[in-house]
Amino acid sequence: MTNNQFGQTESGDMYKPQSAMMNHGGHEVLDMHETLSETVAMLNHAVLLRPHVQDPELLDILDRQYNFSLDEYNITVESFRGGRDPSHPTGSYKMKLNHDFIYGLEPSQPKKPMSNASELNDEMISGYLLGGHKQLASCKATTALETTNPVTRRVLADSIPNCIEMAYELSLYQNKHKYYQVPQLDGKDMQELLNAFAPAPNSRLQ
Repeated sequence: MTNNQFGQTESGDMYKPQSAMMNHGGHEVLDMHETLSETVAMLNHAVLLRPHVQDPELLDILDRQYNFSLDEYNITVESFRGGRDPSHPTGSYKMKLNHDFIYGLEPSQPKKPMSNASELNDEMISGYLLGGHKQLASCKATTALETTNPVTRRVLADSIPNCIEMAYELSLYQNKHKYYQVPQLDGKDMQELLNAFAPAPNSRLQ
């Protein structure tokens, strides 16, 4: 069979890429660029915010999350550029905080935009870091859904739980310091919503 100017055979079949590094679709490549750009932005943000952290506990969280995320960024780039398994598997982030949330609202000052950079504090910093992980988790999930390279897809998919875990750790930190308050519904409404769904019968479609 002969080839035409678009790289197709006369039968209309596209050539398959011969190397693993070319095993990416165009949509995937653009989404990966967005994901990696978001990751770089999150890492840069952490570097910029670090000198302004006051609480040693928050500084420890920032450093641990930064170091973990930087390594994860490197193996994602490695798998994306080479199309093959990275030098080591995706790790699993482990938080230090317990999982106990404090429920209920206490009076607090209304939030408003800063008027001066000197107002930057640990509440804002932890919120910025939390927002970065939430954004990245969404971006990675969207990209992984349509990633054609199986290695890159697996690295992305395996990293999403780490975004969730790091965001959760920051939300726990914020809740502990009353930056992130968690309201609850009253008992009657809560029970009504908890019982609004029932298990389905174990019947299977034929």
